[in-house]
Amino acid sequence: MKRLLVIGNALAIVLVASYGVAEYGAPVVAAHLWREDYKDLMFKCDQVMREHYIAKRAVELSPTPDAVRNLEATELGLLDCHDYDKLRKRMLVWGLNEDQLASIGLDALEEKQYELRRFIEIHEIRY
Repeated sequence: MKRLLVIGNALAIVLVASYGVAEYGAPVVAAHLWREDYKDLMFKCDQVMREHYIAKRAVELSPTPDAVRNLEATELGLLDCHDYDKLRKRMLVWGLNEDQLASIGLDALEEKQYELRRFIEIHEIRY
């Protein structure tokens, strides 16, 4: 009887620990493993979607061969969005929620906005 109690307690400890790891540990691990990749892909996807929209509008306004080639080139860039979507889903499966992913995304925008501002300052033509 005492042996069954010990086995039952050990099983309960294993189950509680497993639940804790799955519920709290997995999201922390996923955020640590994929945070930088997520930020990079999110920013790239945003940029590519903007470029694709501009190229699509250019074709609608003036369907020249150059405009069509440019549109086709931007469509290839949309693969970054596919990679971003796959990583986002993987992170959700690992237990991160939408708010946590949004927070990582905001971090990316703040970081990239700073880099973009610095890039503009360096290359801006001064009058």
